Amino acid sequence: MTAQTWRDASGLSDLELAARIAVRDREAVRIVTERNNQRLFRVAWSVLKEREEAEDVVQSTYMRGFEAIDSFAGRSSLSTWLTRIAINEALGRARATARRRKRLDATSVVDLNAYRDHLMRGSMQGGKPDAELARGQIRETLEAAIAQLPIEFRTAFVLREIEAMSVEETAALLDIAPTTVKTRCLRARRRLQQLLAPELRSALTGSFPFAGADCSAMTERVLAGWC
Repeated sequence: MTAQTWRDASGLSDLELAARIAVRDREAVRIVTERNNQRLFRVAWSVLKEREEAEDVVQSTYMRGFEAIDSFAGRSSLSTWLTRIAINEALGRARATARRRKRLDATSVVDLNAYRDHLMRGSMQGGKPDAELARGQIRETLEAAIAQLPIEFRTAFVLREIEAMSVEETAALLDIAPTTVKTRCLRARRRLQQLLAPELRSALTGSFPFAGADCSAMTERVLAGWC
């Protein structure tokens, strides 16, 4: 693809992008993934609270969505359409995990995979420059506080306050009333105010980074799987 082709593709409507994805156009796939990677990751994390699992949901969302791209009719934006798929995928995984843990608890069996992953994540800490480490610690504090919210508060909060979606968009995605969205976000903010120092709350928009190398790697995995 030439640079001119890239510029032309970036100006396409959602329906036009969907049509090009249906014929496995790499540039259309790249545009759509780069526009949506961070939002899909954030909403998946809001349900699952696990980075690796959230990344899997993002990739699965694209695969499921692109397989069914012919059904995209443009009644909502392509971003909203994909976000709805991601929410459903994440909720399905959360329910499956809950069932698995219930079975494990009933038989007193240790989930060795989860234990191994926890140890691996712990072993990869450290070694960052001071400034980067400080920023990372702030993000970790924010993410840990948000992770303590009940799931219904957490997902509404991420969509509204971090992804800056409207009340109406959030209500439609979560299949709840707009007034319920407002109530959940208000309660989420009140709980966070009890957990976070005032100087940390202003850093919310920088939390859950999924850009740069992470974003590029996700796009390349989707391209490899779809095109």
